[in-house]
Amino acid sequence: MTNSTMTKMATAQAKLPKRERRDVSDLALEKVATGIRGLDQVTHGGFPKGRTALVCGGPGTGKTLLGLEFLVRGAQVYDEPGVCVAFEETVQELTTNMASLGYNLHQLVRARKLAIDYVEIERKQIEETGEYSLDGLFVRLKQAIEEVKAKRVLLDTVELLFLGLKNEGVVRSELRRLFHWLKDAGVTAVVTAEAGDRGLTRYGLEEYVADCVIVLDHRVTEQVSTRRLRVVKYRGSSHGTNEYPFLMDHEGISVMPITSLGLTHGAPTERISSGISGLDQMLGGKGFFRGSSILITGTAGTGKSSFSAAFVNAACGRGERALYFAFEESPSQILRNMSSVGFDLSRWMGEELLKIHASRPTATGLEAHLAQMYKEVEEFQPDVVVVDPITNLISVGDQGSVKAMLTRLIDFLKIKSITAMFTNLVFGDEIEERAIGISSLMDGWLVLRDSSNGEERIRTLNLLKCRGMAHDMRMHTFTLGDKGITINGNFESTAVRQAR
Repeated sequence: MTNSTMTKMATAQAKLPKRERRDVSDLALEKVATGIRGLDQVTHGGFPKGRTALVCGGPGTGKTLLGLEFLVRGAQVYDEPGVCVAFEETVQELTTNMASLGYNLHQLVRARKLAIDYVEIERKQIEETGEYSLDGLFVRLKQAIEEVKAKRVLLDTVELLFLGLKNEGVVRSELRRLFHWLKDAGVTAVVTAEAGDRGLTRYGLEEYVADCVIVLDHRVTEQVSTRRLRVVKYRGSSHGTNEYPFLMDHEGISVMPITSLGLTHGAPTERISSGISGLDQMLGGKGFFRGSSILITGTAGTGKSSFSAAFVNAACGRGERALYFAFEESPSQILRNMSSVGFDLSRWMGEELLKIHASRPTATGLEAHLAQMYKEVEEFQPDVVVVDPITNLISVGDQGSVKAMLTRLIDFLKIKSITAMFTNLVFGDEIEERAIGISSLMDGWLVLRDSSNGEERIRTLNLLKCRGMAHDMRMHTFTLGDKGITINGNFESTAVRQAR
């Protein structure tokens, strides 16, 4: 269609009387919120109301859990009763499995918010009769829907309905009938199916009949597992098209809807203290911009974690909340070690202003770490975040992958105006060269060094950059003591005094 044709069409539409114009907003697809953390953001509002969504994937990817959580959230949060028809797991098995995740299905059933029906499929019966129809299932579904006045339906492991059928034409015909029946019933349905060899599903038809298709994936790379979710199609709606990592834990499913958020965040002018008076003076006497990202680079023992502790201690002292991601030390170790330099962080944990989340980098993949960090931030709502150290993440990914992960994390924190501090362990003398891969992502870059004057070791710091403000770029010495961190004079003048 040419531009001139589109212009003529627009002009013709503008000439129509107002009563003949149709409001496009009235035609927009209505959606039902799933209530699953992050999924509604990826789908731009939830599943299509009154239509069917297909969730497919290999064994153990979380299909049943997603479907049941869709029903549970609907009943608990949106007052929309649901019906679950299972073809593989019994009612007792489903109830027990969900109880381990904190969901009490029995309670919902007693409150008439949920109905669960297990349909046992006998392969021999299908093979012996030679005839097949889903009319019996439709009767059971209709009765269950009417019994609880259901708005949501889950059909779990739908391919088992056609177990033993060799006539592909019958399978396709009955699948179409099933999806059309659900749409005519006016319920929002989720159908789960196992992944197929040639297509997304075993029969290769479900994905074409469904209005929304979601693929779940569980990958293991170098003995590290990562779960991912992707919306393959969504009729009548825009949606996130990337792969999104997700978690499965005692709270259900959490999808992390971040891939690359872009440069859309604001630029606050408020300044906050670094927690070290001398460093604040190097920053014009006011500290860092709120919402900025700061990198602290140095070799082992230069005081990177101590600078982070000072930053956290100052934030909590202002009544702000701080979230500390530790990839090297346990919370107890951090509290003990930081108390030796004058920072009583246990006090802030007692007042629930500080939370330390410690985990081994090799416990999971980079995407899963990112999803967990996203979830912790959403739950704790911190004002400042520390990641100590980012270097350890390279053990589960190369530098490019770590940089991509940090880019997404930094974008996410900036949008929330959370000030973040990252520590980076380097080796040898090439400190600046080794950190160049990630330093470009940061607003501020502080380099710590450990040198010798022949008689003693001297710690020095250099503020290489701090975007948007004048700052002292000279090298300064500093000391760590039981009362904190003290920034001394310029390194050259200090060296001259010591020489005298």
